[in-house]
Amino acid sequence: MSAVFASPLDHKPDELPIPYALPQPPYMSPDMVHLGVLDKWMADDQWWVPVTQSVSFKPLLFCPRGGYFVNLLRVRKSGVLSRHRHSGAVHALVLKGRWQYLEHDWIAEEGAYAYEPPGETHTLYVPEGVPEMITWFHATGGYTYVDPQGVAVGYEDVFTKIEHARRHYRSLGLADDYVERLIR
Repeated sequence: MSAVFASPLDHKPDELPIPYALPQPPYMSPDMVHLGVLDKWMADDQWWVPVTQSVSFKPLLFCPRGGYFVNLLRVRKSGVLSRHRHSGAVHALVLKGRWQYLEHDWIAEEGAYAYEPPGETHTLYVPEGVPEMITWFHATGGYTYVDPQGVAVGYEDVFTKIEHARRHYRSLGLADDYVERLIR
């Protein structure tokens, strides 16, 4: 006797407004929701972690176990931000402004999505006439800052991002649990 398997296309979605009745797995990390990320939350400068005078990031999620982080990157001046090589994949969604990599001929403008493969080395540049660029980044693994010949000059990953954010929020008088709430 042969088994009959239903195709996923044959399955009709359950459209009844009934919540899931069973408990979530006990080892699962808790949900995280940031309300107002694209409006009021972006406007308050104190929550942006400064990197330089014109570059800052707003952490959304740190996942040390998974080796990734999700943040908003904001640049308020044209010019080179950094040259770096990724050890893991990166996903980006441009929310405001535009930017490009000097090594490529495309420009990431508002509403654009970019995928950066592991091993990619590039130089992020915000062109003239862009008063502010904000991009959502999901970065897996770390990245190594390099000179034009590929010689390593620095490094960043989820662990260095956590410590950078922790120092900034401490300077605002917030307890360490503020950053802990962003860790999954």
